[in-house]
Amino acid sequence: MAKYIYPAVFTEEKDGGYSINFPDIEGCYTQGDDLPDGMEMAEDALALVLYGYEADGKEIPKASRIQDIKAAKNEIVTLIKCDTMEYRKMYCSKAVKKTLTIPQWLNEAAEKENINFSVVLQTALKEKLKVE
Repeated sequence: MAKYIYPAVFTEEKDGGYSINFPDIEGCYTQGDDLPDGMEMAEDALALVLYGYEADGKEIPKASRIQDIKAAKNEIVTLIKCDTMEYRKMYCSKAVKKTLTIPQWLNEAAEKENINFSVVLQTALKEKLKVE
């Protein structure tokens, strides 16, 4: 769960759109109707693939230096950034049930104050993990 920056190659297609690939990330391809759409699609594709690497415990490939990527006449090389934690927040927000144990006296005091245990746990975990 991290922030990443990788070079992407945008190849201008005859129809005006762009095909996009990441030379350092196997199987990471996308396309865009124009440059703004391509930038958005590239960020999403990169986050999706790297999220998959993290989830599978695969080693994250080292990013090449942008100046080491050779571009053809119809290509643009640019850097794309992504944040897999933000990706998780957007697409993996399904609630999961957790069982925990606390002392009875603490449970009684919290229930008396109508404290929502789920909210408290989420808040504490976010603070501990330094995520928002």
